[in-house]
Amino acid sequence: MNRLVESKYIEDLKNKWTKNWPEHLPIAPNYPFGEIPITEYLVKRAKQTPDKPCIIFYGKEITYRELDEWSNRLTSYLLSIGLRKQDRVAVFLPNCPQFLIAFYGILKAGGVHVPVNPMFKTQELLYELQDTDAEFIITLDQLYPVIQSVKGETNIREIITTNLSEFLPEEPVIPLHPSMKDVLTAQAVDPDVESLSRILAEQSPEFPKVDISLDDLAALNYTGGTTGMPKGCEHTQRDMLYTSACNTTYTYLLSPEEVRLTYMPVFWIAGENSGVLAPVFSGATHLLLYRWDTKAVLEAIAQYNVSCMSAVMDNIVALMEHPELARYDLSSVKTTTVSSFVKKLTVEYRQRWHKLTGSVLRETAYGMTETHTSDTFTTGFQAGDFDLKSQPVFCGIPMPGTYLKIVDFQTGELMPPGKEGEIAIKTPSLMKGYWNKPEETRRVFRNGWFHTGDIGVIDDNGFLHFLGRKKEMLKVNGMSIFPSEIEMLMGKMQELEGCGVIGLEDEEKGQLPLAVVQLRAEYRNKMTEDDIQNWCKANMAPYKVPIVKIVEQLPLTTTGKVKKGELLKSLQVAKNQTNGKEILK
Repeated sequence: MNRLVESKYIEDLKNKWTKNWPEHLPIAPNYPFGEIPITEYLVKRAKQTPDKPCIIFYGKEITYRELDEWSNRLTSYLLSIGLRKQDRVAVFLPNCPQFLIAFYGILKAGGVHVPVNPMFKTQELLYELQDTDAEFIITLDQLYPVIQSVKGETNIREIITTNLSEFLPEEPVIPLHPSMKDVLTAQAVDPDVESLSRILAEQSPEFPKVDISLDDLAALNYTGGTTGMPKGCEHTQRDMLYTSACNTTYTYLLSPEEVRLTYMPVFWIAGENSGVLAPVFSGATHLLLYRWDTKAVLEAIAQYNVSCMSAVMDNIVALMEHPELARYDLSSVKTTTVSSFVKKLTVEYRQRWHKLTGSVLRETAYGMTETHTSDTFTTGFQAGDFDLKSQPVFCGIPMPGTYLKIVDFQTGELMPPGKEGEIAIKTPSLMKGYWNKPEETRRVFRNGWFHTGDIGVIDDNGFLHFLGRKKEMLKVNGMSIFPSEIEMLMGKMQELEGCGVIGLEDEEKGQLPLAVVQLRAEYRNKMTEDDIQNWCKANMAPYKVPIVKIVEQLPLTTTGKVKKGELLKSLQVAKNQTNGKEILK
């Protein structure tokens, strides 16, 4: 590609981004203590506001001083048992204060944080432990048997266990999630296995100085495995710091005076940003929940005057439709960002939430694990519902220092405004590569640009719109159909609990869209597939109207996305069981 042509393309986009920059937002992200490691941010917070709660876990307050000291004690222990700089440490924990202690303790020791989904079973855990060659793992005692079953096939030589009850108050002030009862009773482990509680009680908070650079490998954040096996994205503290500064300045709008609620899984990159990095970077108190629970969230907002939160759209709907909603005052909430997974953000949902809280629902950002997730922001584009009336999904403009372009999937040539193609990105928080996968890394990096595999379009005003993954795009009679657009439209149906659109091969049209839907409980005996399809015919162009299949339950990932691969597999199984007969009618 001609570099002069690309330079002019980017310059034109920069001019559009500058022209549309919201007046109330600064041009550069704010770094309260400058560009220093996030571990140093914790040290400074502990000195400036030692007794301020950093994390509140169901009423248990963990101050900045405690988090700093406890993570020091863990660092001291890890170094004493032979952790070397850049050694990988697996963290096999759910949302809990121990996760933050582990994160900051590992980074202070110069280790590499490897968050592992606590819902993993044997083979999933084995894959990540072998792939990272981790020698240390921190986990719940309840998960110890899973580790024991694979330990002999890994290089794990040190296991540290903990229990949720160790960081819960005797009388929780917020209702515990029902599933927590299964992990509160201590699980017996081998006597030679170290416990986090003993480390925090007995280890010295003093440890040998470790030379830590912003550009050292600090974390391996695994992708969701949507294309083959999950891949470890190599991230540094500089990546973390840039993302934190951008999120705090443009998305969360956080100041130290805020009280923020977070429940996103912290092993997930978006949860790491929200529940692990943001508290320390911003200095704001964060309420951390084990997982989503509607009643607990309502109680938390009311008791702690929560001013800021991020959520999946489905969860916001659950709040608005809770039978006891009228008992709670939600007016303290000033900032609410959402991610549209199953349910999509609509004008109606925005109006309902604004009536309850006074805050305006907006999409969080465009991003992925490879880019540390927060590549764009939508703040400032909600007047007149401009963002929701634009082509879905509106992603706004890039963070300062981040650049986007749309290119042809095959040739890599730049696509003009309004033409869809592959989203390519340059950002200070871009991963340095896929761990142990040089060929995969070379495939996605070209001339410093990361090629996402996502389909998008940049409109005449410079706004990015996400249309879906390349492999999800459908061709019906030669016309492109994006599942996200159909899902967005069908999200307007109040009768639907959720919807996932996939493609079916068709001899005449090439492909046909299939909408697999889950009805809300009160409509399960009142609405048919024909009813839904008739609604689609009245609200969509004819070539977009999908075949409709009602299912009892949509398969979801731990982060709330529809598992479209499982939808395809289940339909194929059903087809095989009926000897190839039509299963959709």
